[in-house]
Amino acid sequence: MKRSIIIVLDSVGIGEMSDASKYGDAGSNTLHNIAEAVGGLELPNLETLGLGNIFQIKGVHAQSNPKGSFGKMAEASRGKDTTSGHWEIAGVTLESALPTFPQGFPREFIDRYEKAIGRGVLGNEVASGTEIIQRLGEEHMRTGKPIVYTSADSVFQVAAHEEVIPLPELMHFCQLAREMLTGDLQVGRVIARPFLGQVGEFYRTSNRHDFALEPPRKTLLEYISEHGLAVNAVGKIHDIYAGKGITDFCSTKNNMDGVDKTLAYMTKTNAGLIMTNLVDFDMVYGHRNNVEGYAQALKDFDQRLPELMELLRPEDLLVITADHGCDPTFPGTDHTREYVPLLVYGQSVKHGVNLGVRSTFADLGATVAAYLGLDPLPVGKSFLAEIGND
Repeated sequence: MKRSIIIVLDSVGIGEMSDASKYGDAGSNTLHNIAEAVGGLELPNLETLGLGNIFQIKGVHAQSNPKGSFGKMAEASRGKDTTSGHWEIAGVTLESALPTFPQGFPREFIDRYEKAIGRGVLGNEVASGTEIIQRLGEEHMRTGKPIVYTSADSVFQVAAHEEVIPLPELMHFCQLAREMLTGDLQVGRVIARPFLGQVGEFYRTSNRHDFALEPPRKTLLEYISEHGLAVNAVGKIHDIYAGKGITDFCSTKNNMDGVDKTLAYMTKTNAGLIMTNLVDFDMVYGHRNNVEGYAQALKDFDQRLPELMELLRPEDLLVITADHGCDPTFPGTDHTREYVPLLVYGQSVKHGVNLGVRSTFADLGATVAAYLGLDPLPVGKSFLAEIGND
């Protein structure tokens, strides 16, 4: 009864990719630069798995015989966002990047959208979500107009105060946007961004919901569930894959809640995949350039890692990785085009295997497919034979 547990540390990159300069990200390195900024990271459990063997990280030492196998992965898809990163992990690469809107969405579309929802909108610009609700929140409360904004990612975001536009209505507005954003406007995600609070003290709530574009091809998750195995999704995994191939899911309030719910699935799932996204690294710290908060979040996860390891069964495969970078020490608040760490652990996984630099995140999906006894995926090269997990 084999299980694979994939923990995606959202935005925890490990160094600029060779084409990072094309994205304006030369010099980015989320883990390394955070460690330098705070005088070193203390991540003893990730260290024992081999994190310090992947790249030099102040305070995280290379091990002569780490407990896990280690390496890093490059994103073959164009872009550096959550959707493309997760899709590629699951075996779907994109030849062209999902569209972004650095000048906001076309006026013609906004006019149609306003007509569809029966009211005007505010914003329609590239902005930080926490900043724009402080700047436009008072006008939003006075007029009832939702706040529309985007970022360097392929997203259409709609923010509204929960006492002005109730959650069901906000979700309806977002579903309409999802249906309307087609063709050249087909963004990866429409995101509901509810908030609460008073003028000058607005704060986003945990009631966020992503309306994701369906993957263009079948993903690892669908192959697994069609094989009669469980696919349990923790956090925004369900939204990212538009629910495709997922047999059970739960939302999360924060990283630690995500760990708790992963542990809960580990106690009751007999075979298949448990996939978790821990979004706070990205949403709460990376996009807000909060270096100290990011460092503490890494430490918090590291302290919970033994709980995950202790619940592993003899044939389980635990993988810790990421989907892109979001270097909080870097200019701006956008994602960064980085390699992502690859740590693989299990009782039957060889210690200290250097998996090198994988040319695509899809190698991870191919490996999980092979581990679970599925036919090879169309994309990706399995490293199962290298880590010795039969």
